[in-house]
Amino acid sequence: MTSERPETRASDAEREQVAERLREAMAEGRLTMEEFDERLGVAYQARTHGELVPLVRDLPAPGTTTDVARTADRETAPGVWADRIGREPATSKGAFAFWGGFGRKGTWTVGRKFTAVVFQAGGEIDLRDARFEDRDVVIRCFTIMGGVHVTVPPDLDVEVRGFGLMGGFGEAGRDDAAVSPGSPRVIVTGFALMGGVGVERKIREAEKRRLKEERKRQRLEKKTDRGELE
Repeated sequence: MTSERPETRASDAEREQVAERLREAMAEGRLTMEEFDERLGVAYQARTHGELVPLVRDLPAPGTTTDVARTADRETAPGVWADRIGREPATSKGAFAFWGGFGRKGTWTVGRKFTAVVFQAGGEIDLRDARFEDRDVVIRCFTIMGGVHVTVPPDLDVEVRGFGLMGGFGEAGRDDAAVSPGSPRVIVTGFALMGGVGVERKIREAEKRRLKEERKRQRLEKKTDRGELE
């Protein structure tokens, strides 16, 4: 007796992968505006890999959902990662906060060992636009009645090893299929006592702005097609 294997659920990163490939296909003239609008709507509403695959099957792209999710042909291809690894010395190797907070975000270079300590305080570590002193980076977070929030892009290879005591230490939204082969390897470790350390995956701010402008352009084109603009 065999049981039917359930469809694998699609992630936000995979939906965005397919949407980006559709945009490229439209720009190259492979899709009409009507076809693009229809497929894009389906992509953003897709819940499983099986719903995503047909949207790009006739386009110059790999033919499996796993390959669709890979980043070798995306903005963050291995060559782009190479430009962000080992090119600059660390601009920060640690942070400390007591009854306050700290932030590391934007374009900064993470040391191969970075230590964050907070006591009744909070800290923010954003790696989306960061550079890396080495391909292997260890981020150690120690919190006592406080918290550290680590934000990473979907294509970064991150492993969480820390633990919490009367607190939490974990990662949300992990998707191994979206990790770029050229990504640095980041290990987040440490402990949280009556506090928390969380790792969250979010797309880069530049990508958010690009998508916002793209949606704005699409709305204007639709209005133009309907004759709503003079």
